[in-house]
Amino acid sequence: MATDNVKTFTDADFDSSVKEGVVLVDFWAEWCAPCRRLAPTVDQLADDYTGKVTVAKVNIDENPMTPNKFFIRGIPTLLLFKNGELKETIVGLAAKDDLVRVIDKHLA
Repeated sequence: MATDNVKTFTDADFDSSVKEGVVLVDFWAEWCAPCRRLAPTVDQLADDYTGKVTVAKVNIDENPMTPNKFFIRGIPTLLLFKNGELKETIVGLAAKDDLVRVIDKHLA
């Protein structure tokens, strides 16, 4: 499903994984049709931003603590962190161009 550039985060490693740099995290589940539709876009972003942005996924069914911590109630939800601080929340299907604008804003 994901390219080699998309990491998988868990409840156990989430906090340490978003500590440094710009990190885009996709919260998803296998049963979620919009999540499956967004997956190729997330994969493309991971490839496009290799070396600049960490792109990762969190399966909410396997890792329920992290989505609860961030009050995620609908999926797909994308969270963008910069040096451990939550900067952006995008809920639902988003166009690649919209996600690029959000990411680029935090790379400067």
